[in-house]
Amino acid sequence: MNQDTNSKTISNAVIRRLPRYFRYLRELIRNDITRISSKELSEKMNVTASQIRQDLNCFGGFGQQGYGYNVTNLYGKISTILGTDKGYSAVIVGIGNLGKALANNPLFEKRGVKIIGLFDTSPEVIGNDVAGLKVLDYSEIEKFLSENKADIAVLTVPKNKGKEVAEKLAQCGIRGFWNFSNMELSLDEYNVKIENIHLGDTLMTLCYEISKLDEENEAQK
Repeated sequence: MNQDTNSKTISNAVIRRLPRYFRYLRELIRNDITRISSKELSEKMNVTASQIRQDLNCFGGFGQQGYGYNVTNLYGKISTILGTDKGYSAVIVGIGNLGKALANNPLFEKRGVKIIGLFDTSPEVIGNDVAGLKVLDYSEIEKFLSENKADIAVLTVPKNKGKEVAEKLAQCGIRGFWNFSNMELSLDEYNVKIENIHLGDTLMTLCYEISKLDEENEAQK
């Protein structure tokens, strides 16, 4: 990574596009494509070639004029920027339907994150085997985290428990939260990062887009 990267602030919009580059480049590697131009990549991603060059220049560029980008090299660079090689570990709190589905999802392994603990408060769930791990009693989580380093907590707890659980885990050393508790979680007093996930928002956005299509189709009649 370019040394100047640390001295300047990268916009949130650029950072949020990086996982898309990661996914598209991985697909190119699977298809044995060894190099690609910003124009070709823009056609696949529906992002302008200029935007791609601007984004990647924030981290040093990585391209060569007249050649484009070496796909494997660029994929490796973006993987490093995104921290997939850091060996981060995670716990999931709340092993209901969503928590169980996430625990069984291979995306964690594919993104370089290892799930090391599953926790719940329900006697019906505690002790069950999920994705090769035994679900532990949430009351044991402080002891567990004192003995096992975890960087990320995935929260699929009820909305009214989100902040309480997050504060407790932040005090135990958790540095990042992937929050599915359906509340906008904020922990300004702790040095942590939070991704608030609202599944309903994307569904409503899709419904809005479909309604606009309906209006356009109706207007054309």
